[in-house]
Amino acid sequence: MNIKEFIKKAPKTELHCHLDGSVRPETVLEIAKMEGVTLPSYDLKKIEELMKIKTSVKDLREYLKKFALPQKVMQSRENIVRITKELLEDVSKENVKYIEIRYAPIYHTEQGLTMEEVIEAVNEGIRVGYQEFGIIANQIITCMRHMSVEENYSVLKVAEKFIGKGVVAIDLAGNEADFPPELHKEIFCEAKGKGLHITVHAGETGEEENIIKSIELLNAERIGHGVCAINDENVVSYLVKEQIPLEMCIKSNLDTKIVNEFRDHPIKYYLNKGVKVTLNIDNGTVSNTTLNQEYFGLIENFNMSKEEVFEIIKNGIEASFATKEQKERLLNELNSLK
Repeated sequence: MNIKEFIKKAPKTELHCHLDGSVRPETVLEIAKMEGVTLPSYDLKKIEELMKIKTSVKDLREYLKKFALPQKVMQSRENIVRITKELLEDVSKENVKYIEIRYAPIYHTEQGLTMEEVIEAVNEGIRVGYQEFGIIANQIITCMRHMSVEENYSVLKVAEKFIGKGVVAIDLAGNEADFPPELHKEIFCEAKGKGLHITVHAGETGEEENIIKSIELLNAERIGHGVCAINDENVVSYLVKEQIPLEMCIKSNLDTKIVNEFRDHPIKYYLNKGVKVTLNIDNGTVSNTTLNQEYFGLIENFNMSKEEVFEIIKNGIEASFATKEQKERLLNELNSLK
């Protein structure tokens, strides 16, 4: 079996996937037409241009503008159920066997849904997706850095209601430069005490010290991106020593100019150093990527061996917030392809 066939057949995990960044443009257009949602255009090609990055953008702020359109049609239970199910269908085609879907429920309450109803809708989409495609999914509930402590505390309290009922973790995302991790320390300490797993976006846009802060102050078990750890060898050594997995998303980092070329991405360097790296899509639609394409990029740009790719896929399984039994089943399936 050649390495590309191995990638296609391997049971993969997706640990860093934003729901609202992975919506089909056709779905946005169809819902908008049915519900009378105002769009800048009703031509599919134009909608795709508005939702996808064709060439890299100026920075992360510009990248995040691509989320505005899908969020317009993610304000009802039925639409959220559909979009969740379609995401599971899309990633199942890449032989993803387990996915953690993350999103900020507060962004989907503009037309009367409560945050509880949003989470329940995603759960329903997950249930249907499992029945139709056999893919296991959990939810990661995202708090936003720019929001007040009170707002994020309300998000946590809702997430706590779904512990053991589809929600496995909380996340912190948004503007790192202006809103450092320590602002939300108490919330994440409570989350840990309640039994939620914790993952935090950190070191994505130049603040490598946020990686250590997120682990030590917010109890992060995984770090989203962590690209900027390479700026400080002490941070890299810390990640190795503590065995903190990184949720790496290469195409997304290229799109936001965090790295300029695929070969500039630190994933290979981290892997060689012993950092537990995982590979993910971040936003399948916005970055116009799939998980298999991300893996193909590794072999094409870094000449990675089958053994190295195997290690990254294995890391994804082990770093997931799946149950012990689910992890063992995936590892057994992966090992059978050796």
